[in-house]
Parts: sequence; C-alpha cells; structure tokens
Amino acid sequence: MKKKFTLEITNPCSENFDKMIPNANGSFCNSCMKNVIDLSKKTNSEVAKFIASNKDANICARLKTTQLEEEFVHNEVSKINSFKYAAVAASVLLASTIKAQENKPAETEISPKPVSYKVGKVAYNQNVNQEVTITVKGKLLDKKTNKPFNKEVYPDLMLAVNGSVNPVKVNSKNGEFTAVAQVLKNSKSIMVTITGNDYYLSKEIPFSMKSVHNNTLVQNIVINAEELARIYIAGGLGINYSKK
Repeated sequence: MKKKFTLEITNPCSENFDKMIPNANGSFCNSCMKNVIDLSKKTNSEVAKFIASNKDANICARLKTTQLEEEFVHNEVSKINSFKYAAVAASVLLASTIKAQENKPAETEISPKPVSYKVGKVAYNQNVNQEVTITVKGKLLDKKTNKPFNKEVYPDLMLAVNGSVNPVKVNSKNGEFTAVAQVLKNSKSIMVTITGNDYYLSKEIPFSMKSVHNNTLVQNIVINAEELARIYIAGGLGINYSKK
C-alpha cells in the first residue's frame, strides 16, 4: 500500500545549524537539547523511509525549502501478506523439491578421475587506488558577475572539499578560500560543499591530478547564485498524509 504525504514546518527555529555539534545523523542543538536530523541532503525516497520509520516521534529536522513543496511516497507492506506470500513460496519450493526427487534418475557409481596439480608462482594484479592530501586554493565566485557573493545576502559562507571534517570560511571581501582535502589519484572530480546561515549546496567539480602542483590545486569555484538552496531548521516537523 502506498502512503503519500507532504512535510511542513510547524515551529520554525532560528538557531544556526552550522554552530551545532555534528554527529552521525545531523547535529545536536544545545538550546533545545535535541538532535536535529539533517534531511536536506537526503533523496526523496530516503526522506520517505525515515519519516515512515519515525512517524510517531517528535522530529526536529533540517530541510530545503524545495522539500516542503514535494510529495513523498512510501510503500507500506502488510506483515500478514508478507507471511502469506512467504508460506506460499515455501510450499511451492517444498513441492518442487519433492517432485524433483521423485523424477531423479538412479545414480550410477562412477570412479573419480585423478586430480592434476600444477606447481609454480602465482601472479596477480592488484590495483590500488591511492588517496593523497592536497590543498585547494581559489575563489568562490558568482557566475553572473564573476565576483564574490554579496556578503549581505550570503553571510558567513563556509566551504568544504570531499566532505572534509573542518569546513573553511570564505573571505567575504574577495571570495578567497584555502581548504585541505583527501582525493584519490585517479579521481576525475571533487565534491565541493558550500554552507551558510540558511544556504546549502553540494556540487561535483571536474578535477585532474595533472592540475595539482606541489600538492596544491589552484582552482576557482564558479556557481550560479540560484544553485544555493535555501534551508530552514524545523523545530518540530509536521507530516500531512494524502487522502488519495
């Protein structure tokens, strides 16, 4: 059975998510002493599965505003039907096994063939994808203006490369940043994550180790302002189930 629902923010929270204590599921808020689940980076199916598993819980979550306009679908499977289908499948399997045993021809004893062995060196190929640490330097620029983002509209922007634990602050005057990241030698792209007070963007950027000199990559990150998705923190998540 398919369950359809939408999400709403029943009690918006003004706390800064970036200043909370990160953990495996999101971040811990010291103000309300609750764990804020970060749903903004999850796919629609992942969000639907999470909500279905925690539908009776009081959820405090971080969401993209675009997610508030989405309709989520979760497939709810009846346990009774599951047991019934499992029992039928088991019966069919058992019947098939018995039938196969009845039709099985009498076995004739055959003398085993002698086993041959070969002795020598064993060759194998081991493809090791090595990870290296590099420093990424550049500027974060608005594609339309080729200038740093307006610090009044986009304050306190932070940048991380390949999920580095410690994001770095982007200089609000000139857009400059310096970030340390782990990359694979044969990588063809790096993942850049940009966060701000109410903004979030995770984007794949083309990359080549040939561009790295002395363990340093000099590359500007140029994006459209529209790509920075607005994010809210919901203090108490409302779930509206569709009657269809």
